[in-house]
Amino acid sequence: MSLEKKIFDAGVIGAGGGGFPTHIKAKSNVEYILANGAECEPLIHKDVELMENFGEEIISGMELMISSTGASKSKFGLKAKNSKAVANIRDKVSNSTIEVLELGDYYPAGDEYELVYEATKRLIPAAGIPLDVDCVVNNVETFYNVYNANKGIPVTKKLVTVTGMVKKPSTFFVPIGITYREIIEFAGGLKIKDFAIMESGILMGSLSFDLDKPVTKTCSGIIVLPKDHYLIKRLNRSQENQNKIGKSACDQCSFCTELCPRYLLGYDVQPHKVMRSLEFTTTGEDFWNQYAELCCSCGLCSLYSCPEDLYPREACDQAKVSMKSKDIKFTQTKPVEVHPIKDGRRVPMKQLMKKLDITQYNVKTPFTSGSPAPTKVKLILDQHIGVPSEPCVKVGAIVNEFDLIADAVEGKLSAKVHASISGTVKEINENYIIIEK
Repeated sequence: MSLEKKIFDAGVIGAGGGGFPTHIKAKSNVEYILANGAECEPLIHKDVELMENFGEEIISGMELMISSTGASKSKFGLKAKNSKAVANIRDKVSNSTIEVLELGDYYPAGDEYELVYEATKRLIPAAGIPLDVDCVVNNVETFYNVYNANKGIPVTKKLVTVTGMVKKPSTFFVPIGITYREIIEFAGGLKIKDFAIMESGILMGSLSFDLDKPVTKTCSGIIVLPKDHYLIKRLNRSQENQNKIGKSACDQCSFCTELCPRYLLGYDVQPHKVMRSLEFTTTGEDFWNQYAELCCSCGLCSLYSCPEDLYPREACDQAKVSMKSKDIKFTQTKPVEVHPIKDGRRVPMKQLMKKLDITQYNVKTPFTSGSPAPTKVKLILDQHIGVPSEPCVKVGAIVNEFDLIADAVEGKLSAKVHASISGTVKEINENYIIIEK
C-alpha cells in the first residue's frame, strides 16, 4: 500500500494550522520537504516537547514523505533557542540527508511563507501555496502522525500544551474529542475562578469561555488567563465596537503595514488601507478591502504594531469575508520582492510577550507520558480544510478505538475520522459524533 493511501486511511491532516489533508501532499512530486518546528505562538510549547521526546519518530515520518514525493532536498526548521530539541534532532538526522535549519526567536517564524523563504530563498506566489515553488511543508506533529500512519495507526490523539493559570502547566497526549474541562483537570486544575481560554495560541488562536468545547486534530493547546487580563478584555469586545473604535481613532500612521510580515516579504497586504473601509463604507469599501486578501491573520498588526491599540487584523478578517461574499478577487500585479529592511523589522518574541503582558506565564510545560481517560468524546466532523467527513456508523453501534466512524467524501478534499475511545455511539448529527464508554 502506498504511503499516500496509508495517510489517507489514517485521517492525517496538518496538525499545526488549518488542517490541510496530508495525503494530498504525499502524492506530490517536489524538490523540497520542509519540517516546521518553529512554533512561534507565545506560551505554546507542544512542538518543542515533541521534538525533545519523539525526534526519531518525527524524522522517520519526514523520511517517508521524502521518499513518497521524490524530494531531493530537505530541511528541518526549528528555533536555535530550543537547544535540547536542536541537539536531539541533529542526533536523529546524523545518518540522513536532512539539513537542520536553526531559526531566530522572532514572530512569526513558523509561518510557512516565512519558512519557505528562510529555507530556500523562494517566494511563494501571491495567494499561492508551497507546492507552487516545489516545496511541501509539514508541522513536526504531522510527521509524527505520518510515522504512525505507516504502521497502520490512525489519528486519534492530539498533543496539547495546557498552560497559564493552571496548577501544573504541562504537555501531554489526549484523545481527540475530550473537553477543555478534562484537560485542565489533568493539568492540576484552575488557579483562579474568573478565567478565559485562548485556544491554540494568543495571536492566531481564538477566545473561548466554554469548558465543554472538544479538542480537535488542529488544537495546539489552551492558555488560561485571568478574565480581567488586558488581552481578554480587548478580544471580548464586539465586532461593532471594534469597528467603531477603529473608525474614530485610526490616524493612518501605517505602522500596521510597515511591520506586517507578509508585506515585508513582498505581498500587497496593507492593513492601514483596510482600516479605511471602516470609514468610507459607501464610497470605497470594496477598493480598500482588497488589501486584506493576502493577509495571513498572524495578529501582529493588532496586538503589537498599532500604537492606538486598534483592530486592523480583525478588519482584514472582515474584509476577506466581504470580498468572498461579493465574489471580488484581488490579484497582485506587482512582483513579489522582499522589502530591503525586512530583517530590521523582525519582532523578537521577548519583546512581543512583554507588550502582551504575558511574560509571567512563559513557564516550562514539560511532557508527561500520562493521558486523561474521558468517558465521553465529541468528535467534530469538520476538523480539516475541505468538506466535512460523513458518518459511517449508526447510533447504538459498538466501536473500538481506531475504528472508522466518519469517512472522507469521495472526490472531494476531505479526511477520515476515527473513534478515539472504545464505547457506544450515542449521538450523530451533521456536526459531530458522540461516543460514550
